[in-house]
Amino acid sequence: MSLSQFKNIGFKPSFTLLWVMCVSLHIFTVRMLGFSLEISVIDALIFYCIISGDCWLISRSLNYYLPEGGKFYVIIGWSFTLAVISNIFIYFISPLLNIGDGDAYRQYLASSFFIKLAFSFLLIGWVSLICAFWYNKQEEERLEERRRESEKLNKEAELASLREKLQPHFLFNSLNSISSLTFSQPEQARKMIQQLSDFLRGTIKKDDQLTSLSQEIQHLQLYLDIEKVRFGSRLNTSINCPCEVEELYVPNMILQPIVENAIKFGLYNTLGEIEISVRCVLENDLLVIETRNPFDPENCPPKKGLGFGLENVKRRLSLLYNRNNLLKTDTDNNIFITRIFIPL
Repeated sequence: MSLSQFKNIGFKPSFTLLWVMCVSLHIFTVRMLGFSLEISVIDALIFYCIISGDCWLISRSLNYYLPEGGKFYVIIGWSFTLAVISNIFIYFISPLLNIGDGDAYRQYLASSFFIKLAFSFLLIGWVSLICAFWYNKQEEERLEERRRESEKLNKEAELASLREKLQPHFLFNSLNSISSLTFSQPEQARKMIQQLSDFLRGTIKKDDQLTSLSQEIQHLQLYLDIEKVRFGSRLNTSINCPCEVEELYVPNMILQPIVENAIKFGLYNTLGEIEISVRCVLENDLLVIETRNPFDPENCPPKKGLGFGLENVKRRLSLLYNRNNLLKTDTDNNIFITRIFIPL
């Protein structure tokens, strides 16, 4: 059920002013026909009290039932029917009140019947159409609100799904590494299990979509500690995150898949040492996080698309910020560059 426009603060003064003007005009017209002020006022009050009741009735009716598909001719039909019934009622009830000279007043009622009918039809029709547009507008707003709520729930569900896909992807890789270290380096395997436990515990606690950059960097460092157990001195990292950007908010676990991608294409096809760098800077109204890693163009030929990790990041950024240009990749000689842009 919609909120009646008669309860709208902005509508009340306009409606009241219109009614006062109509009543005043009615009294003035009847006075010009030679009737006393008392008769003119009583006649006006009878007419407009009944018409006001008609307007209230049709307003309440439209509140519960609004013709679909813009069938305003139905509302016009209702308005005309109410106007006819009301004027017939006024025509027969007014003489029973013994207002002034009975014969003169009856003659006035007869001669003004069709004029009052037309005027009351216009008034009731005008109010009916306003009510119809008002309730229709409120219904459209409710539908739009439900649509936005539905989109929000779908977006949250997809974001949660994307995050859940990231965890098994990383977990499988880590468990494979632990398995390979169990016999050759059992101490390293135990250390990696503890680090993996700390990492996953932090991941489970992160239910919010956004977190501060400093917390995200700490979470990334836990991941890098695990990877350094796997790769030893071959993996070197540098993270440059100025103090002024540490408290800015970024999506949860947005850096881990990017760095995992950098390790995959930087280390898997080489036996030497590499360095992966992460740099955070402010550019206009954007927080730019740039990741650089070396790659061998012969062993890692260009592929179509971004791969699972980067596609996941790109989709999450698109859902959170409604933009599709927040992740970009580039190459500079044998350096692969990934940039993400976080709107502030």
